[in-house]
Amino acid sequence: MNPKITLYEHANYQGEIRVVTEATSLSKGSFNDRVSSHKVQSGAWLLCEHEDGSGLNYVARKDEQLLNYESINLNDKLSFLRPLRAGWREIKVVTEATSLSKGSFNDRVSSHKVQSGAWLLCEHEDGSGLNYVARKDEQLLNYESIDFNDKLSFLRPLRAGLC
Repeated sequence: MNPKITLYEHANYQGEIRVVTEATSLSKGSFNDRVSSHKVQSGAWLLCEHEDGSGLNYVARKDEQLLNYESINLNDKLSFLRPLRAGWREIKVVTEATSLSKGSFNDRVSSHKVQSGAWLLCEHEDGSGLNYVARKDEQLLNYESIDFNDKLSFLRPLRAGLC
């Protein structure tokens, strides 16, 4: 089933309606910063405060009905949304090196949000291939922009002063 979400201008599914089925920027249209509720018909969606993915983010899941964006601090702030592909997962790596190479998450990562520290992301478990340094507060919504989509196999935190 194709992803589908209905956005509403006001809380409680009131006001102007917009049905979205693909990645959509609202920033240049009349619906920018005007969404206050939604109903997800299919798929999971990443909702972003700003078009570049910065600011507040929220993952809306299949069959979710959210009456009021005040509860997620996104009321009248939505500027961009995109469907998350089938089988998406959230992962939180807190303090340690992590190999993804032997699990179902290997070569399936397409975005990240760094909450603290700096991290070395590696294409291969041994550190060879492509590498990328992700820094604190960085939010990268699409690894295609760095030619890293579906290539991550290993990541580890970097310590200050060490390579």
